[in-house]
Amino acid sequence: MNVVLHVNGVAHALELEPRRLLSDVLRHDLGLTGTHVGCEHGVCGCCTVLLDGEPARSCLMFGVQADGAEIRTVDGLAAPDGTPHPLQVAFRRHHGLQCGFCTPGFLMTALTVYREAERMSDEELREALGGQLCRCTGYVGIVEAVRAAAAIEREAAA
Repeated sequence: MNVVLHVNGVAHALELEPRRLLSDVLRHDLGLTGTHVGCEHGVCGCCTVLLDGEPARSCLMFGVQADGAEIRTVDGLAAPDGTPHPLQVAFRRHHGLQCGFCTPGFLMTALTVYREAERMSDEELREALGGQLCRCTGYVGIVEAVRAAAAIEREAAA
């Protein structure tokens, strides 16, 4: 099937087998290897991307289902000049990662809530990030990083 995927602001016209997973299209066809594949059952969240602004598990979708959609991956999170996104800075400052395998999924999920995170309770923030699994950090640094990202963004803009 012929599809057009708009990934990180770039349109890609592709011919895909209907059964090809979006995660495989991103990683193997487009070379965007920042999207990780962990469990391949939608449980771990490592493959999370934003699909029309909402978190979606790319290992549970076929590439053809994303035809015409706006897809944002962790590969497109930094500015075009390479300046890290405030979430990336916060994860580094607050030790929100260890092995880094789950980090792309956390970053993409957090992208939808980080500006409100300062006003969220720990429980609310953990609920918002709840679809992501990390086996290394214990989540404390991740929660702190997501909460700090908006302040880092404000500092950079000042």
